[in-house]
Amino acid sequence: TRFAMAYREVGLSLGEPPTSRGYTPSVFAQLPRLLERAGRKKGAGSITGIYTVLVEGDDVNEPIGDAVRSIVDGHIVLTRELAQEGHYPPIDVLQSISRIMRDIQVPGQIPSYERLIQCLATYKRVEDLVNLGAYKSGTNPEIDYAISKMGPIREFLRQGVDESSSLEESIEQLIGLFQ
Repeated sequence: TRFAMAYREVGLSLGEPPTSRGYTPSVFAQLPRLLERAGRKKGAGSITGIYTVLVEGDDVNEPIGDAVRSIVDGHIVLTRELAQEGHYPPIDVLQSISRIMRDIQVPGQIPSYERLIQCLATYKRVEDLVNLGAYKSGTNPEIDYAISKMGPIREFLRQGVDESSSLEESIEQLIGLFQ
């Protein structure tokens, strides 16, 4: 975000016209150059890049966030809403995506991950009805299942400050949610 803002100022001072939300075309030309430096280098190892993008007004579709998402292999979305609920880390799993996820997951993890996503998405669709008491249990088995799993899912997705678990432990817990 700061890179984009600084490059916008440079572009504007050089007379470039502002385009999307005041960012100049050169900002969008420079983002791939910066972000694609990370990765494997022939005979020289690799560079891991962890970039942060602060979006304006929690709008994940604002121009810089959108441009960065189109370039990187994956992104983790942290939301103010989850943080305000005391949910830490405040990762919005439904908005967070990895293009290489299937390549790095262990086989037993994939079906459990898909069930987790299905439950979160189903619950999100009907959350207002559930909170208002307008949803009647037994109406839809898929919704009933998602509701029954939300407590354990929320517990799984939260982590205390002093709490740690290995990748293997996390995978076991994820698989255990749906056995």
